[in-house]
Amino acid sequence: MRYFEDFEIGRVDRFGAYPVQREEVIDFASKFDPQPFHLDDEAAAASPIFGRLAASGWHTCSMVMRMLTDEWMEDGHFSLGGTGVDELRWTRPVYPGDILTVESEVLSKSIPRSRPSMGFINFRLTIFNQKDEIVMTMKVTNIQPLRPAA
Repeated sequence: MRYFEDFEIGRVDRFGAYPVQREEVIDFASKFDPQPFHLDDEAAAASPIFGRLAASGWHTCSMVMRMLTDEWMEDGHFSLGGTGVDELRWTRPVYPGDILTVESEVLSKSIPRSRPSMGFINFRLTIFNQKDEIVMTMKVTNIQPLRPAA
């Protein structure tokens, strides 16, 4: 299990290799973000922003969550939850065929007085495509248990 104490401020990790698949882009969009540029090649080609079929930003968030859990659940435990997302930015379209990776940086840590058995860890997440271009950024706060006293 990864405890609060295991995360060092300033630590940067890069991980993941999520292949963005056309069928998944269309399936997600049809269920949750049915805008034409996420569903149809012609509509996407006519878009002045995308130019071709592009993943929903919310789908990109979901793909990142998958990579986070795959990386941080190696020992079967991810976290106690989270408190939110700040400064979410979609900086470049994500297309079928892209391969996404995540870079996480520990920004700060704190232990709330009301819950001394857990701590908050603030991360900056930067998501890259296979060209090493930034496609998304956000800050998240994760809740981790403190290491039990011996």
